[in-house]
Amino acid sequence: MKNLILLLALTSTLLINAQAFEGKGDTKFQVGLNVQDNGSGLNLSYDYGIGENISIGLSSTYLLGVDEDLDNVYDVDFSDRIDLKARFNANLGNVINVSDNFDLYPGLSLSFKNFGGHVGARYFFTEGFGVYSELNFPLATYDENLNPAEKLNNQVTINIGASFNL
Repeated sequence: MKNLILLLALTSTLLINAQAFEGKGDTKFQVGLNVQDNGSGLNLSYDYGIGENISIGLSSTYLLGVDEDLDNVYDVDFSDRIDLKARFNANLGNVINVSDNFDLYPGLSLSFKNFGGHVGARYFFTEGFGVYSELNFPLATYDENLNPAEKLNNQVTINIGASFNL
């Protein structure tokens, strides 16, 4: 009887174990809301683990809604609304050891708009599904004299949404 209870306990813990970052070969896809001054839109990101605590990936944001006054004055076009970033993450979930389901990942990114940084966190409820939140910020812009339309995706932004293990 003791062996049966032990077997059931071990099996149940295996079923609820949801690792936030597993290291080399781990893949994550995220989809969420992007919020920033004068606009909001969709954020998609993909991360691929290349080491125990390192991942690289891509992130793209497209602003679906832009402040109407800004759009009327500056005629905000596709190139103002979209951004694509190559990114590098230091996945620190197993270093800070809060929970196997939690990952904190600061990182750097290089985009069409700027060289920037980000700090993100994700929490997995199951093996395949979790939530994430990111704060993105420019460290250096390619042009110092930006009009308000060019500041879209070139400022502090917040992403929040769903994260999936692939």
